[in-house]
Amino acid sequence: MNNYNNLTDNELLDLLKADQQQALSALYFRYWDKLLVVAGNRLDNPEVAEECVQDVFFSLWQRRNDLKLKYSLATYLAVAVKYQVIKQLDKQYRLQDRKDKSLHVSEEPYTSSADEHLLEKELMERIEAAVNRLPEKCRIVFKLSREQGMTNKQIASDLDISEKTVEAHLSKAIKDLRSDLTTISPLLLLWFFGNNS
Repeated sequence: MNNYNNLTDNELLDLLKADQQQALSALYFRYWDKLLVVAGNRLDNPEVAEECVQDVFFSLWQRRNDLKLKYSLATYLAVAVKYQVIKQLDKQYRLQDRKDKSLHVSEEPYTSSADEHLLEKELMERIEAAVNRLPEKCRIVFKLSREQGMTNKQIASDLDISEKTVEAHLSKAIKDLRSDLTTISPLLLLWFFGNNS
């Protein structure tokens, strides 16, 4: 496993496509904590948050042969876990709504559908197209922040600009993207953009 831990995400994805379960384990341990924090911050129930993260990795394994990432794996996993959280919140809302109406609720085990995979793919494509329409500097700063997970300080150092300039580019990028993606659910946009806006 130690050898797997030294591999890049792309190398691990190649091994994943070759049905190497250890590659999935390496990605699981690499991203589990970060994804659990994202899910845990949005959900009141730690067990449900863990279930969301488990579903993301289960889906990653199931779709390993068809997976084509246009963004980094980190971005893909972050969007995927946020999508799972949204589904959980929607499910909780519907259950509560039914209880409020005194209806009998029967819970059925969740299975992902082809429609949801298409929706997720369409969402990623629309976000990518919107990001590509950003002005060059905004696009570079946004990608360094969201795709590579760099801090404002790291980006400023890397691009030899001030942190205030980085913040200005990020603010403009988020504003432009929100405007460009107005037909996407506001809740989904909130998950994608996070709390840095």
